[in-house]
Amino acid sequence: MQEAAPFSLRSGTAALCHLAKLPVETWEAHFARAVALGFDAIVLEAGPRVMAPRDLTSIVACAASKRLGVILDLSSEYAEETLAAWGEAGVAGFCCRAAQHLPSGTWTRLITAVRARHQGTLFLAFTHGASPETIARLARCGFDAAASSSCWWDFRAGWLDEDATRVTALGAVIALPLPSGERKQRDAQEKRRALMLASHYAPLWMMEIGFATGLETEVTAVNARRRTEPDLFSGPPARLVSAPGAEIAVLTRGTMEGPGLVLAINPDLDHPAAMPASSVLPEIGGAGALVSMGERIETGAMIRLMPGEAKVFRFITAFPIRRASRGVALPPVERGAGERIAIEAVSPSVDGGQFPAKRIAGEMVRVEADLISDGHSRLAADLLWRPADEAEWERMPMVALDNDRYAASFPLARIGRYLFTIEAWHDHFASLLEDIAKKRKAGVPIALEVEEVIALIRAAEGKAYIEFLGALERATSEERLTLLAKPETLTLMRTVRREFLVRLEPALVLEAERPAAGFASWYELFPRSQSGDPMRHGTFADVAVRLSAIRAMGFDVLYFPPIHPIGRIHRKGRNNALNAEPDDPGSPYAIGSDEGGHDAIHPALGTLDDFRMLREQAAKEGIEIALDLAIQCAPDHPWVRAHPEWFEWRPDGSIRYAENPPKRYEDIVNIALYAPKAMPSLWNALRDVVRFWLDQGVRTFRVDNPHTKPLPFWEWLIEDIRARAPDAIFLAEAFTRPAMMHRLAKIGFSQSYTYFTWRNTKHELTSYFTELSQAPVADFFRPHLFVNTPDINSFFLQQGGRPAFLIRAALATTLSGLWGMYNGFELCEARALPGREEYLDSEKYEIRAWDWDRPGNIIAEIARLNQIRRANPALHSHRGLEFLNALDDALLYYAKTSRDGRNTLLVAVNLDPHRVVETEIEIPLWRFDIPDHASIGAEELMRTRPIVWHGKRQRIRLDPADLPFAIWRLEQPAGGAP
Repeated sequence: MQEAAPFSLRSGTAALCHLAKLPVETWEAHFARAVALGFDAIVLEAGPRVMAPRDLTSIVACAASKRLGVILDLSSEYAEETLAAWGEAGVAGFCCRAAQHLPSGTWTRLITAVRARHQGTLFLAFTHGASPETIARLARCGFDAAASSSCWWDFRAGWLDEDATRVTALGAVIALPLPSGERKQRDAQEKRRALMLASHYAPLWMMEIGFATGLETEVTAVNARRRTEPDLFSGPPARLVSAPGAEIAVLTRGTMEGPGLVLAINPDLDHPAAMPASSVLPEIGGAGALVSMGERIETGAMIRLMPGEAKVFRFITAFPIRRASRGVALPPVERGAGERIAIEAVSPSVDGGQFPAKRIAGEMVRVEADLISDGHSRLAADLLWRPADEAEWERMPMVALDNDRYAASFPLARIGRYLFTIEAWHDHFASLLEDIAKKRKAGVPIALEVEEVIALIRAAEGKAYIEFLGALERATSEERLTLLAKPETLTLMRTVRREFLVRLEPALVLEAERPAAGFASWYELFPRSQSGDPMRHGTFADVAVRLSAIRAMGFDVLYFPPIHPIGRIHRKGRNNALNAEPDDPGSPYAIGSDEGGHDAIHPALGTLDDFRMLREQAAKEGIEIALDLAIQCAPDHPWVRAHPEWFEWRPDGSIRYAENPPKRYEDIVNIALYAPKAMPSLWNALRDVVRFWLDQGVRTFRVDNPHTKPLPFWEWLIEDIRARAPDAIFLAEAFTRPAMMHRLAKIGFSQSYTYFTWRNTKHELTSYFTELSQAPVADFFRPHLFVNTPDINSFFLQQGGRPAFLIRAALATTLSGLWGMYNGFELCEARALPGREEYLDSEKYEIRAWDWDRPGNIIAEIARLNQIRRANPALHSHRGLEFLNALDDALLYYAKTSRDGRNTLLVAVNLDPHRVVETEIEIPLWRFDIPDHASIGAEELMRTRPIVWHGKRQRIRLDPADLPFAIWRLEQPAGGAP
């Protein structure tokens, strides 16, 4: 048997060169060229063009001598014996063209049989033209990789990520610069753009040898980079972070630790393109800059590309801002006798600046204020800002709006705390010019006023003023007026004489967090129920098996209830029974036993090393692990014995168990954060628990019942943790009074549970989300919409069947940038304890085994909703929400718009799971300044079909038995207002 070439997919990346349609006798001559271009393997056409396997041996040997693998391109069905014989000749693998034409069972048998004889044989699937259902059926056949459809992408459409999700289910993704066999002539720039996309899009790319003609330098360079920096190219394909139809298509590749490469492409081959970096930086990584060949693009700058240009950037993460005390003093400013200028109604501002407003790193923050003064003098104002760990202030002139309102924006280039303030003054120069214009129009002499202006300029110091004064002195009277009225003159002179200067003090505070604080899709599961066998305790290894399915549904955060040892004293039995059977696992919220406490792992789940390994595997899938921080103990927690002073003891020597009437938790005792001997030892111990999990790579914590612990404790803890890990995220699970929920958000919690679960009617949803999506609440409170939890099985889900689950999923995924679900929701699990919003046979008290293919599931719909979320920036925040008119009270109809106004979605949800809604809606043509009778294009996103609406009024029909909601993306009309 011929020794196979040293080629495999172990490194995670590969470059394949296809000798398409070339005579067999020329193959060996092209090997040297393929090596020079930097390819790892040669793809040769099988069938009549391939010699007998015994003759193929010499070709494989020649390729192997040049460190090239050989892959055969199968254009039809071949028998196991034929493939095995080619394997004997040393072939590394097979490209399986039109793989959808063979049944999945046939592929499974064929691949299994060939690998039994040649273990490392690769099978690469090409399924172009196949339906999503057909591709899904091939997902478990054993393919190593599959070809994407990226070569057909027009750099504008939004289907690229959807295609990647389907293909990834088969294996690693292969990208092509051109569709197979295409012979259309393309110009050099179009070819270069196709090359850049294919070679940077996926871990594998394949190019026909003839495509390299004229692009040898570029092909060699990109293959060299792929070989020397494999970590940048391995893993999932690039993710589209720009909105569909954007002026520039932006894709990013990387891991949870960093986005790595960023590819920006101009879709237009005839015209240059530009786009604000702030449109995509929050989607890439937030805090950082795009760097390429000496060019550095930060928040506030523009990405600019020539016609058809494709440019590769590295995303360079900015250092987080070091924590500093609030209210850092500003230098003194000049003041008049009393402040003639009032600075009022500043936004964003939370409780007058007592707490930080919240934003996402990479955004531009718009600051507005009312500036009010007596008299007729013109006002000027500057917005001042700086990171809390920098001393120098940056400035931006504020622009006058209507009714004494002024505005300016500043960039959030780093994660952490920013300070900002406003300075305002009487602009003496602008006031004089305004008087001159009025008097000139009225025919009043202005010579004296002009001399006043010149005297003001003469008193200024600096080269620019001297040069401008010289130009004025050489000009005629009419020319002087023209020079003085120029906008650049006003800019030059606006700070020369700042009369009655005032400053907003103290400075306001803003917290810039990483993108996952505002946009994420959470999936909750109990690790112990992932074995598939209710009689076997699941492990972290079992969870790892589920990662690909969780990612295929589009989730990027995997949240575990407590994973610590579970107490045995008063352990609960199934369905919260007071007496547990010997094999009952107990509630994971009863934390602590002889095996350890909050910094230990339940032994049946695995070891700490197993947890770290799972976290790393999840990161490779683009999933972050979130842990539960539950500050409570089982009666046999080690702290109860070691630190009795941390607990409140009753007169009979017992500890009161936890209660939330009518719920009782006999297996849990609460700590006493204000017990006489609990400070600072208990506070420090709890802080050290969080620090311990930080050391294990965890950055996201869901906090159980934070409203039952002192507010000063949380403010202190979060501040301490963010001094070490500025990217830490805390989710408050506080189903309590609105004022307390708001206060927790103000003191540092990044995200908050909401009343969403109990808001079901049109009026309830409209009023609640109007409040959450607008200032002042939207400036500090980020709503996290969980559709269910292990504790909450709502009556709506219990009574509404499959349509109810689709309704709640549609609402949660489109009303906020943050949503979550507890496993079983995708299976429409709603069995409940009679008369209660609790699950029957709850996983809180027993190990479950789930049938993930259960009939009637909504896995496909959830995956599509998450794809729509990721592709549309309008859904990346709770902001940008506007409820629109719909005549039926069962229809909730609203628009979501992205920060930059370039992405607008319409969402219609039938809130009644039992009846069809057919009614009229209004398309908001007014948003684009087009008349009511105009036409506008849109795409219906759940079914990916284009439509054109003629006129403002349209009739829709939503059937719960089919799909009780619809989502449309509006096309931006040419010349329409963003």
